[in-house]
Amino acid sequence: MGVSTALVLYQSDGHLNGNQIGTLTAALTIGVAVGSFFGGRLGDRFGRRHVFIATMVIIVLGAFIPFFGVSFVFMLPGIFMLGVGIGADLPVAMATISETADDSNRGKILVFSNLLGGFGILMSVLLGIFFGNAGTTGGHIIFAAFGIVGLIVLLLRLTIPETPVWLKAQEERKAGIRTERADKSALLDLVKKPYSKPFLTLVLYYALVAMAVSVASSFGTYVAYNVAHISVSTYSTATLVSMPLAILGAAWFMAVTDTKWRMTYYVIGSVLVVLANLIPVVFGFNLVALCASVYLTTFAGAFCYETIMKVWTQESFPTMLRSTAQGIIYGISRCATALLNVVTPMLLVLNPDLLYVGVTVLAAIGFFVGWLGFHSNTRNTFHTEAELENA
Repeated sequence: MGVSTALVLYQSDGHLNGNQIGTLTAALTIGVAVGSFFGGRLGDRFGRRHVFIATMVIIVLGAFIPFFGVSFVFMLPGIFMLGVGIGADLPVAMATISETADDSNRGKILVFSNLLGGFGILMSVLLGIFFGNAGTTGGHIIFAAFGIVGLIVLLLRLTIPETPVWLKAQEERKAGIRTERADKSALLDLVKKPYSKPFLTLVLYYALVAMAVSVASSFGTYVAYNVAHISVSTYSTATLVSMPLAILGAAWFMAVTDTKWRMTYYVIGSVLVVLANLIPVVFGFNLVALCASVYLTTFAGAFCYETIMKVWTQESFPTMLRSTAQGIIYGISRCATALLNVVTPMLLVLNPDLLYVGVTVLAAIGFFVGWLGFHSNTRNTFHTEAELENA
């Protein structure tokens, strides 16, 4: 959200046009995809700690590049680098969190980590409120804030050790002990039983839903400014209400994610997110309709979107595939999203109503796929990966 706001501010000063913003947004998304593919695999091969320290260095460098020039040609590699760092960081960070938790609180901690990410969105919204009319200077301030936060996180991460689960798997591999967590590490294992069903389900479900959500998340400010003709500061102020809703949704889901009610809330959240995409179509592209759509998506998405994907992924794959699977699932979704991002500005010019109807259909199909794959009893590898395999 912060990057999209900064790009619109550069547009307001004439440095970028709509098509260039679409390309830069796609570059960020492609960078996230590339980083996810490689970061997840490297995290399984060489350890979580080494990778998530390197990724934060990349994020800091990418955030500071816009200070040296705001032309499209100059910003393209910087935005791409920022995406690479973000994408590579996510799978290893999630693996680290899940492997330091236990069955009683793993889901809650993963949800809480997503909640903390929401404070990053809050910072982006506040920056949009205070500097939404500052043009290029406002864009610089937003990227500076990202870089400074990245430096602080980098220093804190230097104190985090490697996860005991990953170290144990490495010991078992070297000793020739055939446990699931030590033996299952090849990419081809992801398309073999018992991992093929959750892997393919998560790839399709998350790619479709991510494409649908990306229009509001990556282009929310763009739609407000260019379609509804709302100023950046006004829209940022209005969407600030979504932050308490995000906290409420995450806190609510924390209470049920490790219980039998997880899937019930997933279904309810899915229906609400699908309906939220249709609000601007039915009531027009105005401040009230756009905000209502954002509010409902923010609250309901806590039960059915990224958080539950992370929980399902961490539970479905063993240690030496956990980060890899997360990275591939996230990377494929970002590739699909990037393709949509490139043409989103053009589609908004042609027919915004049709675009929103299209992403509504994508979301509905994606949520249904997720339900098909996980509505019945599923396998939790944290319960089985330490067991010895048959010869």
